[in-house]
Amino acid sequence: MVYSFKVFYADNNREFATKSGEHMFMKHIVPSFTANIMILKIQLIVLSLFFFQATTSPKVILFFGDSLTAGYGLAKEEAFPFLVEQKLKKDGKPCKVINAGLSGETSAGGVARIDWALKQRVDIFVLELGANDGLRGLPLDQTQKNLQSIIDKVRAKYPSVKIVIAGMMVPPNMGNAYATKFQQIFPDLAKKNDATLIPFLLLNVAGDEKLNQADGIHPTADGHKIVATNVYNAITKLL
Repeated sequence: MVYSFKVFYADNNREFATKSGEHMFMKHIVPSFTANIMILKIQLIVLSLFFFQATTSPKVILFFGDSLTAGYGLAKEEAFPFLVEQKLKKDGKPCKVINAGLSGETSAGGVARIDWALKQRVDIFVLELGANDGLRGLPLDQTQKNLQSIIDKVRAKYPSVKIVIAGMMVPPNMGNAYATKFQQIFPDLAKKNDATLIPFLLLNVAGDEKLNQADGIHPTADGHKIVATNVYNAITKLL
């Protein structure tokens, strides 16, 4: 675009066009305008890449539990956290599963090591603890307090994390009152923390000799497949 400036002189009505306006426009205004356009384009590209990464990056699922999560007596590929990961990926739901199960872990032990487990980003946190407390007959008020402390630490570190609580039961030989109070811990925690509840992690597995190892407590590989389905049904709707 060429700008022409017309100047009229009263004495002779002469008209002439000066190129100085065009020169200044091309020298100062056009480069500035072009630079602003380039900056805007770069900003849009960066925002697009950020949005694409945020929407396509695999969700990190942290399983935090005891020997059940760890897959006691089995290869890690046979434990339910790994099986859940495979199910989700097969369904086209990219995810990264971290198995932070530790055999023999109690709720108090979980409080002690949760900070270490939270060093990586977590999108979904699956809490599977308390069974060893129950089997040892530990005070249930303290168990619930410990589990709440773990949840508080997770939420403090990652406010947008989704919590999943795996419900557990203890054998009736612990006494009906104790067993009932123990079982109620998990729905109470889920309600208080707006968490997803798996009513009973070992549903359709506990008590079946064919699906449990010789100790009658830890599932076999086939048992873990059923547990994986129980967990998958709770987690899939969160992704």
